Formats: sequence, structure tokens, C-alpha cells
Amino acid sequence: MTNPIPTPIPNPQPPTPEPRARSNRANATLSTGPRTAAGKQRSSQNALTPGLTSRSPVLATEDSAAYQLHCRQFFDEYRPATPTESQLIQELADTAWRLNRIPALEAALLDRAANPPSAQARIDFDIVDAHRALATLGLHSHRLSRQFQKALDQLREIQSERHHQQERDLKQAAALLELHKHKGLPYHPAEYGFVFSKDQVEAFAQRLKRLNESRHIEHVLFHNAASPLPSA
Repeated sequence: MTNPIPTPIPNPQPPTPEPRARSNRANATLSTGPRTAAGKQRSSQNALTPGLTSRSPVLATEDSAAYQLHCRQFFDEYRPATPTESQLIQELADTAWRLNRIPALEAALLDRAANPPSAQARIDFDIVDAHRALATLGLHSHRLSRQFQKALDQLREIQSERHHQQERDLKQAAALLELHKHKGLPYHPAEYGFVFSKDQVEAFAQRLKRLNESRHIEHVLFHNAASPLPSA
């Protein structure tokens, strides 16, 4: 007895475009973004980090003119005299710009959790996710605040030393000016390596004289009333 020849099974035909589209839509409903707490936390952090750690301090959605005004106010306040001071002031301005963005980000997070645009959005980002993201923002805020304070301390130290050195140099230049006056000699501060003009040195010398006179009057009026006032 011969075995019957098995009937070949036809190969399945590829699905038509419409069944494939239905299949894709069905699969899409199974993918709703990060489902675990860790995954959703990473997703929410990814939306925050570029704005606070990006190389450029200004986002595409922000007003570049407002940023330029913000920077100019810092430069007007601290008036850099060296490239190092300019660098530190720019760092202050950029760090402050990022810090000032955080309250708006916090408000947007809470609003997103409280007013989701769809049911799926409510699942993807709820109030628990918002609080996790707020905690991340808090870490960024502390980091930026430390960075701002460090740059400010460095700037103040550098400028303080520069101001003290400038005053020491001006006192020496003023003393030489008075010496030249006493001897009737012409005086040019540059001959002694000073960067000040003669008018600057003269103004500083007059200021020192007035301050010394005022200290003497202060002592007579408030510390030793028995002493006579100097004549005009």
C-alpha cells in the first residue's frame, strides 16, 4: 500500500495594507512610554536636564535680547578690568540665568501633573512623577547655587586684590608727585612705570589730603574737644 502524497500547505500571503495598519495600531497601544517608576523618572529628568546643563545658557524658546540685558547688568555691576574677571562675570550671569529658569520649570511640572491633556498623559506623568522631577530640580538648584557662589567669591577676591594694589600704586605715585612739586621738577607717572595719568594722580593726592584733614577735624570735634580747630 502506497502512502498518499501529502497535500502541500500554501505559504501564508503577506497581510494587506489595511490589516497591517490595524496590527500597527494595536501594537502601538501596547507601547505607552516608560512604565516603571525608574523609567518614568529618567524620562522626566531628560526633559529638565538640557535646560540646566546645556552648553548654551539660552534655550531656543527664550528671549535672547532679555539674556543680553541680563548679562549687561552683571557687567555693569562688577566692571571687569581683566579677561579673568570678564570670564567669572559671564559665568555668574549664565548661572543666574539658569537658576532663574527653575521656578518656571517647577510650575510647569505641577501644572502638567494636575492638568494632563489626555488620559494617557495622566498615566505617563502623574503627581508622583512630578515630585520626583521636582526633587531633581532641587539638586540642580543646589548645584547651580554653589557654582554661582564659588564664582562670586573668586571674583570678589581677585577684584579686592586689584583694588588694593591700585591704591598702593596711587599712593606711591601721589608721593612722587608731591616730591616733584617740592623740587620744582616735571612729573610724568609713566616714567616710574605707572599706568595712571598725571590728572588721576593729582586727583588722588588731593583726595588723600582732604581725607587727612577730615580725620584731624573728626578727632578734634568728637575725641578731643579741648584742641583748637585748624585755621582755614
